[in-house]
Amino acid sequence: MTGDHYIYWFVFILMVIGLYTVISHGNLVKKLIGLNLFQIGVFMFYIALGKVEDGHAPIIEKGVETYSHPLPHVLILTAIVVGVATTSLGLALAIRIYEAYGTIEEDEVIERDNVDDGQAS
Repeated sequence: MTGDHYIYWFVFILMVIGLYTVISHGNLVKKLIGLNLFQIGVFMFYIALGKVEDGHAPIIEKGVETYSHPLPHVLILTAIVVGVATTSLGLALAIRIYEAYGTIEEDEVIERDNVDDGQAS
């Protein structure tokens, strides 16, 4: 049992790094990387919560009385698929933004969009 709580600190730090990356960077690809770090932190948190001490896979066997619940692991598999789809859509949008504006920096895209609309100040 010693050392089991360190995974929660690691997950918390990973989530904070991902959130900080999303908030602090203007580069759209770096924002996607931060979003993926945050997602991985959430995935690891749910998997850590689903682990039962001395639990076995939910397959009926003689002598096994404690089973781990499979639902968190199944939900994370679904979330991984959604995360991959979200990342691929985000990268596709970043490519289209680069083709349209010539940059993937958020501030420059907003500035060029305002100039094109005639709203430059």
